[in-house]
Amino acid sequence: MPTYKYEGAYASGEKVSGVVEAVSRTDAVNQIRQSCEIVLSIKEVPKSAARDPLSRLQKISAKSLSLTCQQFAIILKAGLPLVQTVDLVAEQCPDKNLSALLRQVSEDVSNGWSLSYSLEQRGAKSLPVTFRETVRAGEESGDLQAAFQRMADYFERMNKTHESVVSALTYPMFVILVAVVVVAIIMLYAVPTFVGVFEGMSIDLPWPTRVLIAMSGFFQKYTLVLAALAALVAFAVRLYGTTAKGGAALAKTQLGIPVIGSVVRMSNASQFAHTMSMLLTAGMPILQAIEVSGKTMSNQCMSQEVLGTLPGVEGGRPFGECLEYTREIPPMLVQMTSVGEATGSMESTLKVLASYYDNETDLKTKRAIALLEPSIIVVMAVLVMLILFAVYLPMFSMYGNM
Repeated sequence: MPTYKYEGAYASGEKVSGVVEAVSRTDAVNQIRQSCEIVLSIKEVPKSAARDPLSRLQKISAKSLSLTCQQFAIILKAGLPLVQTVDLVAEQCPDKNLSALLRQVSEDVSNGWSLSYSLEQRGAKSLPVTFRETVRAGEESGDLQAAFQRMADYFERMNKTHESVVSALTYPMFVILVAVVVVAIIMLYAVPTFVGVFEGMSIDLPWPTRVLIAMSGFFQKYTLVLAALAALVAFAVRLYGTTAKGGAALAKTQLGIPVIGSVVRMSNASQFAHTMSMLLTAGMPILQAIEVSGKTMSNQCMSQEVLGTLPGVEGGRPFGECLEYTREIPPMLVQMTSVGEATGSMESTLKVLASYYDNETDLKTKRAIALLEPSIIVVMAVLVMLILFAVYLPMFSMYGNM
C-alpha cells in the first residue's frame, strides 16, 4: 500500500504533519481531513525511502533491547519530547546497529512520522514484532513510557532465560567436544601406531581388534568425505527446517524427545504467557495479541496451534475454549487462560503463569543437565575402555600363549 507524507493545518492556524497509508491519493486526503481541516501538501513517499536499507540489519539481541527500552522509559518519564528522547537513546546505545537505526528513526519522527510507523519501516527485519507492536499499542493508549518499561522487564527476562540456558549447556557441550576429540585422536593416530606393532607379532588378531583396525582405516581414508557428509546433512536439515512443512515436522520431533521436549514445551509456554500478558496490559486487542504472541514462540508446532485459534476467537468463541483443541499447549495454560478470561483478569493470570513456567523451565533444564552430564561421561568412559580393550587384547593373548 502506498505511503503519503502530508502537511496540514487546523482551523486555528496550527500546522501539523505526518504520514498515512492509503490505496490512493484521494483516500489519503480523506484520511488526513479526519484529523485536520486543511491539507496544505501531500506527497507519495517512494518505496526506497519507506523501506530503508537499515531494515536489513541483523536482529538485535534481547539484552540490547532491554537496555534501550529502560533508557526510553526513564527519559520519557522525565518529560522530554519524543524526538529528543530518541536522539539521546541513539547516542547512548552500545549496539551500533540499533544506534544507527534509532538515528534514522529520530529523523523520521522529526519529519512527522509516528514512532511505531518508523520502527515498522526501518526495523521490520531487525526488531522483534513484540517490540514494534507494543510501541504501537503504547502510542494508541497514550502511555508510551509505561509500554517501554514493560518491554524493558520483558526483554530482561528473555535475556536472563537465554543466558541461563547457554550457561547450563556450556559444560555438557564442552564434554562432548572433548569426547569427540579424544576418540578422533585414538582412531586416527593411536590405533595406526599399534597396527605396526601387531604386524610384527605374527599372531592372529582377535575380532574386536580387527574391527577396531578396520574402523580406524576407514576413518583415515574417508575423514574428509565423512566431514563433508556431516556438513551436508546438517545443511539439509537446516534448509528443511526453513520450509513450513519441515519446520513443523522438526518442531514436533523436538517436542517428542524425552526430557528435552518437556523443557521446550515449558519454555514456549513461558514465552507465550509473558508476551500475551505484556501486550494485553499495553492495551492491544486480544486478536492482535494472540497473533503477535503466537509468532514469538520459538517452537513452530506450538506457534501454529496458537495461531490456529484466531478464526475461532474472531468468530466470537472464548480464547480458552479454542485452546482446548490444541495438543501441545500445556493443560494448565489452557485452563488458567479460560479462568482469567471468564473473570476478566487474563493479564494478571498470564503474568502469574509466566512466572510459574519460568520456574518450571529452570527446574527441568537443571534436571536435564544433571542427567546429561554423567551420561556423557559414562558413554565416553565406556567407549574409551572398549577401544583400549581391543588394542591390548592381542598382547594379553600373546602373553597367555607364552
